[in-house]
Amino acid sequence: MERIAEENPKSEYRAYQHFISNSNWDCEGLQKSLALDCSELLFLHKVKSKKPTGYIIDESGHLKKGKKSVGVSRQYAGIIGKVDNCQIGVYSSLVNEKYTSIINERLFLPEKWTKDNRACEQSGIPKPFQKYKTKPALAVEMIKQDIARGVKFDWIGGDGLYGHSTELCHALDDLGQFFVLDVHKSETIYLEEPEISIPKKQGKRGRKPTKLKADKASISLAELIKNVAVNEWRIEYIRDSTKGKLHLYVYKTTVWTWDKKEAKARKRTLIISKKKDKKAKIKYSFSNAEEQAYTHQEYAYFVAQRYWVERSFDNAKNELAMSDFQTRKWKAWHHHHSLMLLASLFIMKQQIDNQEEVPLLSFRDARILIILQVFGTQEEIDLRLKQMEKRHEKRKYDIERCFKKQKKINNV
Repeated sequence: MERIAEENPKSEYRAYQHFISNSNWDCEGLQKSLALDCSELLFLHKVKSKKPTGYIIDESGHLKKGKKSVGVSRQYAGIIGKVDNCQIGVYSSLVNEKYTSIINERLFLPEKWTKDNRACEQSGIPKPFQKYKTKPALAVEMIKQDIARGVKFDWIGGDGLYGHSTELCHALDDLGQFFVLDVHKSETIYLEEPEISIPKKQGKRGRKPTKLKADKASISLAELIKNVAVNEWRIEYIRDSTKGKLHLYVYKTTVWTWDKKEAKARKRTLIISKKKDKKAKIKYSFSNAEEQAYTHQEYAYFVAQRYWVERSFDNAKNELAMSDFQTRKWKAWHHHHSLMLLASLFIMKQQIDNQEEVPLLSFRDARILIILQVFGTQEEIDLRLKQMEKRHEKRKYDIERCFKKQKKINNV
């Protein structure tokens, strides 16, 4: 806001501060509008790409120094890979091929906050939101909200935090929503459907069993992968990257999972994927679709699309100041994020609209050119365009070189 006031002498900083922190404009209505715009934009792109559109859930941390910002606490921040003082937001994004934009958000409130009525009141948190909710529960809220809004998507994805959550997975089963969610290698599965029951009491001594048990032994995913034969992996082409064609080794099979509470195990399709690099990270994912419902390549595509959403967070933080806000209250958090989401969608639209003429147009390129269109001279615009053209020529040359090198190695 200070930067805007500096660029526009006729503006007033306090008016911007009021607009973000205290004014009563409808940020939820704005988010609904931009979510539908993004949905329609990617639906039109889907007609050309012939690729399904994903709805991806992810969280992101915003580091903070003080203790007064709404929801701030010492908690795990993925951005630095450790526990630190931060706020955590849970977000949903739409993605089709390389185009993606965040469309919905929730601020995660740790129990430390929801148990402190005074802190909640001082931060302006409305009463209905002062109840503690897990991150997967917030994800379910967003999914239901966006379905009700009319947002169009073909599957739901997310990282291991969400794939491990029975709360989320069972909710998606009940909603009839197809998902492909990552899980951790420590996840246990059954290779055959187990019978779940309370065992009969053996002998006269001891208490009568009351807990459900499975009649078959479970195995962790880390153990399972050791027994996957070489010929059971399929090599599948995923997409073109800046380093050449991206291929993944893919394995899929039918398994069953059990939360030790329900009377019946749930059938899942397990997808394991990894790059051709020997040291590449192995990804494990569960889907509630039948194993034969999609090919190895299609399941791998669903898993790989999370990459673009991670890039959208990078763009939002580096180019749109997603984390660079100094406001403290509940309303300001959602106002700031709503404007950031709107800006992200606008830039994605420029990338899609100009994809044929400028295929290498980056998020940063678009942001700089938009700023120059508003504040710059024609001379400055022409200079930036020349710089961009030279940079794109070099990048195109590097990409083509990588493709040639890859082709040469494959031919050998």
